[in-house]
Amino acid sequence: MNSTAVSGSSSAPRRGGGPLRWLSTQPRWLLVLVAALLLLVGWQAWMAPPWRVGAPPGPAGVDYLAADGTLLAHRGERPVAKIDAAALPDHVRQAFLAIEDRRFYDHGGVDFRGLARATFDNLQAGGVVAGGSTITQQYVKNAFFTQDRTLTRKVQEMLLADWVESWASKDTILSRYLENCYFGEGQTGLTAAAHHYFSKTPQELSLGEAAMLAGMVKAPSRLAPTVDYEASAERMQVVLDAMAEAGFITGQQAQDVPDPELDIGAEEEPSGQAGWFIDWLAADLPEDFEGEVQTTLVPDIQSAAERAVRRARLGGSQVALLAIRPDGRVVAMVGGKEWTPEGFNRATLAERQPGSTFKLFDYFAAIREGMEPGDMVTDAPVRIGSWQPRNGYRGYRGEMSLREAFAISSNTAAVRVADRAGLANVREAARDLGVTAELPDDASLALGSGSVTLKEMVAAYAAFAGGRYPVEVHGIEGQGAQPGRALDPESEWAPMLDLLWHAANNGTGRAAALGTPTFGKTGTSQEGRDALFIGFAGDLVTAVWVGRDDNAPVPGNSGGGTPAQIWRNFMRNVDLGEVELPIDPARLRRAPPPAASIAPEEEDVPLVEGIEGEGMLIDPAMEGLVPLELDLPPPPGGFITGPPPPGADEGGDDEPPFGPQAAGEPAEPEGANP
Repeated sequence: MNSTAVSGSSSAPRRGGGPLRWLSTQPRWLLVLVAALLLLVGWQAWMAPPWRVGAPPGPAGVDYLAADGTLLAHRGERPVAKIDAAALPDHVRQAFLAIEDRRFYDHGGVDFRGLARATFDNLQAGGVVAGGSTITQQYVKNAFFTQDRTLTRKVQEMLLADWVESWASKDTILSRYLENCYFGEGQTGLTAAAHHYFSKTPQELSLGEAAMLAGMVKAPSRLAPTVDYEASAERMQVVLDAMAEAGFITGQQAQDVPDPELDIGAEEEPSGQAGWFIDWLAADLPEDFEGEVQTTLVPDIQSAAERAVRRARLGGSQVALLAIRPDGRVVAMVGGKEWTPEGFNRATLAERQPGSTFKLFDYFAAIREGMEPGDMVTDAPVRIGSWQPRNGYRGYRGEMSLREAFAISSNTAAVRVADRAGLANVREAARDLGVTAELPDDASLALGSGSVTLKEMVAAYAAFAGGRYPVEVHGIEGQGAQPGRALDPESEWAPMLDLLWHAANNGTGRAAALGTPTFGKTGTSQEGRDALFIGFAGDLVTAVWVGRDDNAPVPGNSGGGTPAQIWRNFMRNVDLGEVELPIDPARLRRAPPPAASIAPEEEDVPLVEGIEGEGMLIDPAMEGLVPLELDLPPPPGGFITGPPPPGADEGGDDEPPFGPQAAGEPAEPEGANP
């Protein structure tokens, strides 16, 4: 059987050819036109996305909200108040239409008739005497462009104006225009201008007031009534005549309008309320941040802090107060006697000697090593190389418990405790509780000779209010990391509470004691340069510092004095929440007070003595006692601190404090004091 040959070896011609074949058959001019239109629409959509066209004013600046959600402060540009043009009185809306764009509701985004008339007038005058921009074009310029005045920019405004009108109504465009107009004196928007010049809302403006504001838009810096009232009144009349010409009012009405009286609205004064706190937060926000920040600050507690500071007798000294919750949330902050913009914040930035408040770390290290509040330590002379630390009070008290030594703030006992615990362990205790500052490598570390911020110290004490550490001090809700380690309730937390309670109720901090269980410690550096009280009651941990910015001595300044009084006056005027503690305060009250209490005039008072102790007053039973030699690194040169560096400003309240130990400066041979 013969096979059959395949028929139809040649295929039929193909029809069509797709979009590309179709495009190839079109005239070139049409293709160029289509491409240009596509490019134009793409450019318009990129410059003015439809979702942004006619959008109400967005946030401007930063609103800081208090813990209860109320507005605490605003920083940066003021947000522009929204305006509904359709709800404005006819004469207010018509004043702007008459002078800026009387055919606004009749043309598209570009008024070609008005543009031709303006061009003719300008050519005839030989200069620019009339403008052809519509309100839509002015809105486009304000919303989507910079204020450059070039021919290219003018063309771009015209190209974008019709696009904008296809996405937003005339009333919406007029509303946005009135929100963005500048009226001089720092006033943007009709609402701000009406309040500033006439103490009214836009709805309350009279015909003359509306015409005066509309006339200012042309040259606000020159036509503002506060700058040149006569020029502003003349421009107002031009607007009224334009309103009459447009048929909005009669010619007689235009002539009968009296010159309006100015009534400058009260300006919002910058408030010192929480100023230190806001400045602290603002420093860490991105420069371009706008919107709301939910803070942790409590207005009532902040007010109480500011009152306590105002009532204190500080003389030439400065002050800082920082109050936090046990988890680190800041509820009040005072960085100085008086807040000023960009002032130096002593609560967060000042690195000062903490004095005996640093003994918290000595005793915590000892507790970690197995010591207990009832264990004995000796308050007696100690020598470390060429350095012999002295007590703030006169003499020595001999054998006493850790509880009593901490309460009366014995310096010699603290050095012995630190020696037993190990200086490395003291340093480790400070680091674990959140201290990041550089610490000395010698025995003076035990007496608080390093420089630490108040923020770091209050965080360390907060660990014993909440039982967890390290505490991160923070002011924005939800930003602070929760303390990751827990104190052992029996072997760490309860013993430290025992010590802190006795220091605040039976020791040098008695002036701070409240009716509710109070825990805390005083601290004073050499010659009263720094005085502190740090403690807690209920769910509030507060640190107070008093001293001079130039680090000069402050006679009579001590932690048990003004700082403890400020602390108490503040804490007793706020609501203190209840917290669970691993110790019964009633049991603490039953413990015996120090065997030899410190007289008020001796509390934290530095005792200046020679290195060999000549003329030293000591307990008769201790007379002739040879100082115990401890194998610890002595302070460089045998000294702890020195006077302020040369050139320190005696009264510079806003100058940053100087460090406690300037290189090469002489020093006096006395130790740090409680």
